[in-house]
Amino acid sequence: MSYRYEFHAEVAKDYNEAYVWYETQKKGLGERFTSFIRKKMDEIAQHPEHYGERIQKGYREAQLDIFPYLIIYKIYKQRKVIFVTAIHNTKKHPRKKYRK
Repeated sequence: MSYRYEFHAEVAKDYNEAYVWYETQKKGLGERFTSFIRKKMDEIAQHPEHYGERIQKGYREAQLDIFPYLIIYKIYKQRKVIFVTAIHNTKKHPRKKYRK
């Protein structure tokens, strides 16, 4: 029972900033970041409730392996949708990770 994705308008910006930053640090590191994002997104699609709800009701956070990023999302069960609200750098202010 796999879910489909919908993305907040700012998610592409989050992703692109991270990708570019990693690529400027070391050639190929941005691609590695991309593969970790895809792997975690596949895990979320297969088991969306694996990651528990956080303080902000309804939001869930999936930590990437190695990279200091969280995928912030909500589950809409009736529509079978995972709504990704942010790809958040854990070194940035934590209150800014939740978007509506």
